[in-house]
Amino acid sequence: MPYLYLAIAVAFETIGTSAMQASQQFTRLWPSVLVVVGYAISFYFMALTLRFMPVGIVYALWSGLGIILIALIGYAVFGQKLDLPAIAGLGLIIAVIVVIQLFSNATAH
Repeated sequence: MPYLYLAIAVAFETIGTSAMQASQQFTRLWPSVLVVVGYAISFYFMALTLRFMPVGIVYALWSGLGIILIALIGYAVFGQKLDLPAIAGLGLIIAVIVVIQLFSNATAH
């Protein structure tokens, strides 16, 4: 169950962050509302995840997965291109997530 909670938290964080870009610095109403709702739901499910896993691990997974998804959405939806160092950095974030999942006893396996 903790990974379902975490997946929901990451999904809504991604929605909220994407809406933040679409809100044009909170000048558009509905994307701005979606930012607040997306983050509220995300934090709620992240809090549920904290019942099962340490805060450092939850936050590392939540933020790392969110960064990867936002980079993909930025590219696909907003036409934001990444250079090679940015792509390499994203690859390192993925490597960290894999290491935590495969080797850490702090996660809820």
